[in-house]
Amino acid sequence: MTLSPATAAPSEPYVLADDPVLDMLNTLANIDGVPWDFWQVDADVVAWLVRVRWVEPNNMPEFEPGALLAAARALREVIRELVAARKAQQPGNPAALNAFLRKAVSHTQLVWPACEAPRIERQRKQQTAAQFLAPIAEAAATLLVEGDFKLIRRCEHPECILWFYDRTKAHKRRWCSMALCGNRHKVAEFRKRKLKL
Repeated sequence: MTLSPATAAPSEPYVLADDPVLDMLNTLANIDGVPWDFWQVDADVVAWLVRVRWVEPNNMPEFEPGALLAAARALREVIRELVAARKAQQPGNPAALNAFLRKAVSHTQLVWPACEAPRIERQRKQQTAAQFLAPIAEAAATLLVEGDFKLIRRCEHPECILWFYDRTKAHKRRWCSMALCGNRHKVAEFRKRKLKL
């Protein structure tokens, strides 16, 4: 996954899918036709989790070095396979996602601050990286069941592998981003027209 000097990867993964689970899939992208994994070390995963508000900046448990990266990459690929199968209207094998879900150890707890109304919060064990990532696995399972897969799409640019949830009013979104692939398409079409003249 080495990029040429002329090609520089963005410093952060794209957050443009309008769904955090799909944004997770987009931490693996093609940059000018070259595959690029934005998650190279545990700190990259932590930065992404904070950026998309899965965790608070100073609320990270300690794991063995590399454990969070390995678990996050494994979960990402499990989700990618299931989303692709669901989009293709093919049966998927939920065993690997269910393995992540089984690791989720949680319980509800009533929280009642002195001057506030009571509320229920979910308390989770976070002893392992897989337990820590379990809420993402739960969100993925919910997306697979409740998501409108007519509106969950891959970018139409042939070199792009990014996913998005089309929540636009007209549901005609074609590109991961107009700034990325939409403009590339417009430039390519413009060049084709110029060559015909």
